[in-house]
Amino acid sequence: MPAPQFVVNANRFDPYKNFKFRVKWDGRYVAGISKVGALKRTTEVVEHREGGDPSSGRSSPGQTKYEAIALERGVTHDKDFEQWANKVWNYGSGLGSEVSLKDFRKDIIIELMNEAGQVAIAYKVYRCWVSEFTALPDLDASANEVAIQMITLQNEGWERDYDVAEPSEPSFVEPT
Repeated sequence: MPAPQFVVNANRFDPYKNFKFRVKWDGRYVAGISKVGALKRTTEVVEHREGGDPSSGRSSPGQTKYEAIALERGVTHDKDFEQWANKVWNYGSGLGSEVSLKDFRKDIIIELMNEAGQVAIAYKVYRCWVSEFTALPDLDASANEVAIQMITLQNEGWERDYDVAEPSEPSFVEPT
């Protein structure tokens, strides 16, 4: 018999959905994020073979690379994306002031919630910095879409926050 997928909520069979999430940096939640790119890492394969081995070689893990993470949100008056991007490159700020070497990196937290809005899983992403910033998308007078702003975050790794435990999910109670 396989291990249960949900320990606290033994009657739950459905995996968590991808549409309830929040992103936090500098100790507060970031407004309006509508899309977060995947957390993905790749470990290179190092091929090697000893002289006395048969024709087939061996492999072992090499360097690990963490993929960039894109964050998207609708364009509003919130300045968080732009202010962080400006720490990496701020055009017109004057010689020697283009980059804020002191604080251009941030750790972020990505929280996935269950349908009831309880935090179910969280990941900590370390030493992020903005490598790409889209202040305004293509504008089209014939379109019927939300204007989306985007930042791409380079990072030096992530890990699951195992202190975030499976929440006890509430059950619906009929009003009397």
